[in-house]
Amino acid sequence: MSPTTGVRRTVLAVYAIVTAIVVVVAMTVSVKKASAVPDISANLTLIAPASPGGGWDGFVREQQQALRQAGLVGNAQVVNIPGAGGTIGLGRFTTMEGRSDTIMATGSAMTGGILINDSPVGYDDVRPIAKIAEDYDVVIVPADSPVETADDLLAEWKEDPKGTPWTGGSAGSLDHLVVAELALAGGIDPADITFIPKSGGGEAIQALLNGTAKYASTGYNEVSDQIEAGRVKAIGITGPERIEGTDIPTFTEQGHDVVLANWRGMLAAPGVSEEEFQQQLTLLEEMRETPEWQDALERNAWSDAWETGDELDAFIADDVERTSTLLEELGL
Repeated sequence: MSPTTGVRRTVLAVYAIVTAIVVVVAMTVSVKKASAVPDISANLTLIAPASPGGGWDGFVREQQQALRQAGLVGNAQVVNIPGAGGTIGLGRFTTMEGRSDTIMATGSAMTGGILINDSPVGYDDVRPIAKIAEDYDVVIVPADSPVETADDLLAEWKEDPKGTPWTGGSAGSLDHLVVAELALAGGIDPADITFIPKSGGGEAIQALLNGTAKYASTGYNEVSDQIEAGRVKAIGITGPERIEGTDIPTFTEQGHDVVLANWRGMLAAPGVSEEEFQQQLTLLEEMRETPEWQDALERNAWSDAWETGDELDAFIADDVERTSTLLEELGL
């Protein structure tokens, strides 16, 4: 064998070995990529099942800002899918099989929306990740109203229940349920309630000021500035205790067992793997601990209300049962 032939064989042998190594490495990388859990912190979509400017929209945009500012995500975008108490968005979300890079807001209004709209989809079609926050409704009247306390309101309301209109959010919303609870506490038949639904606290205040409605039930954080400015008068708050920094009494301390919270949480799409779900949960847990989120809680008068797992499932089951009972009382 000539020297040239030996060199050629050696080169070919080395080339074969290198090629084999490259193939093995490529196959290993490919397998790892195929089996790896996607990093949802790279690009996250948060769905608000409501129009821009509403409660759910504000909730997810506060999350978006906290996640960005704390450096927990590379990119976070908000998508609005409004309609039917959140059930239009929920219906769309149930078709996003396995989309771990997308999560959706949920809460009290969705519970009512599912029931009142006889929705074909519900909580069983998705996976709740966490309950994150709660806030409370306040009952308000015009600033010049003679009503000062819950007893005053109930006494006046009893004189003509059907002819005394209320206003608040959508039919079946927490605002509407608060009115039902007050009616029951005051011995008024909830079926006699006249309720004029509005899209938010701003419209509710306008209904009060132009005389369309006599009382309103709405989120405290939506009308706190108007209360402080003296345009409307707060009669009671639906929380278990007073909101820090305010002198608005609870209904409980006024002798009426009316405690209702507007809870807010996030859902995972169907078909998300356990590993991906844990990523979503961990991301929300990390967000919860950031100064940015703590600031959001304070600015919006939200209470930290963290619940996950079996505790959250039990909470949602209770919420569905209570909401269903009140809707039946309302004849809805």
